[in-house]
Amino acid sequence: MTPQVVTRDEWLARRLELLTHEKDLSRARDAVAERRRELPAVEIDKDYLFDGPNGKASLLDLFEGRRQLVVYHFMWLHDADEGCPSCSLVADNIGHLAHLHARDTTLALVSRAPLASIERFRTRMGWTVPWYSSHGGDFNYDFHVTMDSTVAPIQYNYKDAATLDREGMGYLLQDGRDAHGLSVFFRDGDRVLHTYSSYGRGPDMLLGTYHYLDLTPLGRQIYVNEFRHHDKYDDH
Repeated sequence: MTPQVVTRDEWLARRLELLTHEKDLSRARDAVAERRRELPAVEIDKDYLFDGPNGKASLLDLFEGRRQLVVYHFMWLHDADEGCPSCSLVADNIGHLAHLHARDTTLALVSRAPLASIERFRTRMGWTVPWYSSHGGDFNYDFHVTMDSTVAPIQYNYKDAATLDREGMGYLLQDGRDAHGLSVFFRDGDRVLHTYSSYGRGPDMLLGTYHYLDLTPLGRQIYVNEFRHHDKYDDH
């Protein structure tokens, strides 16, 4: 698709019209963020245990002493024993963690895969962000990013199995299937509070690549050429 070619004056008029919509979007985004911050919290009363590079870790340990914790639920492809390409795109877009740490916030990845598999894939991808295994525990099921009707009723993005099937997302009903999402926790002393979770397109806000492409005439081009693992492009 080639953009329509117009005069500079015509372009400026259209640009100023778009600017009003951009400002509306900014104000709406700020309002939603404020409502997100005002959400109440639920205290975590289960002792989750993870495997990490330094051994066993509790959910409290994942904070690394900071007050806030953002967990990205990284979808694992168990048949291929590797991370999901879309979740890998999220990890590729993670910036320097010092900026989050300076705001008393820790970011960590969690996957329902053995730690050895995670470490092998992390080395391949060249990532350094903390990444923990929830393999063998309840964490993924309780936060609705692993679907298994034999463990718990299936729910994804706050929709039950019947709704998912009706809306054409029946593929999520396969027992043992993992999905992606993010969850936010707050530490009050030794108490851990769950404040927020988002699924589906909710974590799009983490993807700088998407936001860059949204500025361009061709856009994200998702259905033309799906994003791959960064080491699988021809020009890698």
